[in-house]
Amino acid sequence: MTEISNVQRPFLEVSDLAVQFPTEDGIVHAVDGVSFSIERGQTLAIVGESGSGKSVTAQAVMGLINKRNADVSGQAIFDGEDLVAMSDEGLRKLRGSKMAMIFQDPMSSLHPFYRIGDQLTEAVNAHHKVSKADARERAIEMLHKVGIPLPAKRFDDYPHQFSGGMRQRVMIAMALINSPSLLIADEPTTALDVTVQAQIIELISQLQQEFDTAVILITHDLGIVAEVADEVAVMYGARIVERGSVDDIFYHPQMPYTLGLLASVPRLNEVRSDRLDPIPGNPPSPIRLPAGCVFNPRCAHQDQVADDLCRTVRPALQNVGPAHQVRCHLPATERQAAADLTLSLLGRPGR
Repeated sequence: MTEISNVQRPFLEVSDLAVQFPTEDGIVHAVDGVSFSIERGQTLAIVGESGSGKSVTAQAVMGLINKRNADVSGQAIFDGEDLVAMSDEGLRKLRGSKMAMIFQDPMSSLHPFYRIGDQLTEAVNAHHKVSKADARERAIEMLHKVGIPLPAKRFDDYPHQFSGGMRQRVMIAMALINSPSLLIADEPTTALDVTVQAQIIELISQLQQEFDTAVILITHDLGIVAEVADEVAVMYGARIVERGSVDDIFYHPQMPYTLGLLASVPRLNEVRSDRLDPIPGNPPSPIRLPAGCVFNPRCAHQDQVADDLCRTVRPALQNVGPAHQVRCHLPATERQAAADLTLSLLGRPGR
């Protein structure tokens, strides 16, 4: 394992992370220079459209990218160790013990031929030398913690005997059974009804407080982000285009793409007969990312930038406030004017 001094370092610090997949059609730039950090007990939400690189970022942090088929570079310093440079054996020791992941589809993560209890006890035995009885007791305790009724009885059931929401609870139990210090939840409420979504998110928050876990929440649901996140990273075209606190993103947004995401969310306090306002156009192909700003083909403000910078020069993440960064060539006054207009339409006060 690669040891890194953790003096004054965040618990997890990702720096210039990049993931590229060679294909017959060209190089797929799935993640392109992503940087963020998170402390224990904090929740970082990564948001963006499908294909923006959110899930691949999470997989790279977890060491789930097959480096024989991809080029992974940058750093991910986790509790003083670089996950990118770490050996496969070192990563296997960490996964399931110090860091864990909840995937979108529990049926693809739970083995259909093995009982739920066997899969939970296997997660315990993989990292701890305990008796069969102790592993069973720990598994039943976790099933109880995540709200499975009659956990001792359901211990012997198979995945198909659980509802979608209950299977997701089992996945959470499996992820947290060894009390990891880092939990990555990749769209944990996808395909669940609204009531179950709220229960799952509340459950993750409760267990986070109990175990002081750092949580990375990958989602496209801005309502969930507003409820549980401390920090937000907005991804588009394999890059982070805006990063800041929940208050920064929802009440002081600066990036036109972030404004588009906020404007496209339906609001319950309005009666609308017309359609929502989607962002025009389509996300860029990861094989052919735009040379300048990745959002420029869909941005309504690019003509306000001199010298055609949006189409030719990649903007850097620049500080626009304490711990608030944006990747945009638009001058500050024009950015703020666009933000004020969007926020007024949303009924929110601007700066």
